[in-house]
Amino acid sequence: MLKDSATDSLDGVPAGFQHEAFVYSGDEEFVRLSAPFVHDGLATDAAIVAVLPPDRIAMLRDALGASAAQLRFIDMTTTGRNPARLIPFWRDVLTQSGGRPVYGLSESMYPGRTTAEYDEALLHEGLTDLAFTGDSGFRLCCPFAAVTGVGPTASHSGAEALAEKTFRTPLNDVPDRAERWEFGLADLGDVRKWVNGQASSHGVSRDRMDDLGLALHEICTNSIRFGGGRGALSVWIENGSLVCDVADRGRIDNLLVGRVMPPLDGLGGRGVWLANQLCDLAQLRSGDDFTQVRLHTRLR
Repeated sequence: MLKDSATDSLDGVPAGFQHEAFVYSGDEEFVRLSAPFVHDGLATDAAIVAVLPPDRIAMLRDALGASAAQLRFIDMTTTGRNPARLIPFWRDVLTQSGGRPVYGLSESMYPGRTTAEYDEALLHEGLTDLAFTGDSGFRLCCPFAAVTGVGPTASHSGAEALAEKTFRTPLNDVPDRAERWEFGLADLGDVRKWVNGQASSHGVSRDRMDDLGLALHEICTNSIRFGGGRGALSVWIENGSLVCDVADRGRIDNLLVGRVMPPLDGLGGRGVWLANQLCDLAQLRSGDDFTQVRLHTRLR
């Protein structure tokens, strides 16, 4: 539900990690609510990182004046285009902070995202509490534009429950216009060639086609290894992207799969991690008798 336009901590967050949020209705309110958070960080000699859309970066730079030089500004529309990359990003920030406190501004649900991107940004917000619950010295503030019609959940426990529910609920149905392919181990090569043909016919560049091919191979291999030996692939065009949906009968228990770097000698998580790095958007859902991974690659 939407909170009032004020900076409030999410109740119940364990000591050390503070996940805060505010809803703003316009440019002036964004600056009015962001600036005190930044000044608090400056007063504690924190490493301050602002991951925002370009217009918000320009606005905050202007408002802060000379103090803006002490912040690190990151374009959310690039770094967070796929929201699943944000938890690894903040993990790297913490690792590189040298023990200093970290203050982060992070607008993952910026206006202009597609419906699928909004869904993943909302899932990300819930999983953030789970990912950083034990990290001391990390304070993260997430602005929400009122025009998006979405906002922070009322409590830490509520955010995690929402993330769990979202993760266990299938994505919206594959459209009737989609082309479908049932595959097993012997079909992996043909599947990759077929999808490359689809991507090429719709103008996907060679580099992007290679990225999609690698991501899809990893996800289809996971279906064979962990999903009963077979899977179903559906492909269609939506919102200027080539969408590849891979479904099987497996189950994933780890809600943070693909958002935490898997160990080099580990048996699981590598495929989803690669898909998150290689695709413009990767959606994952898994329940008692299904796993569904939906990869989005922009055509231009």
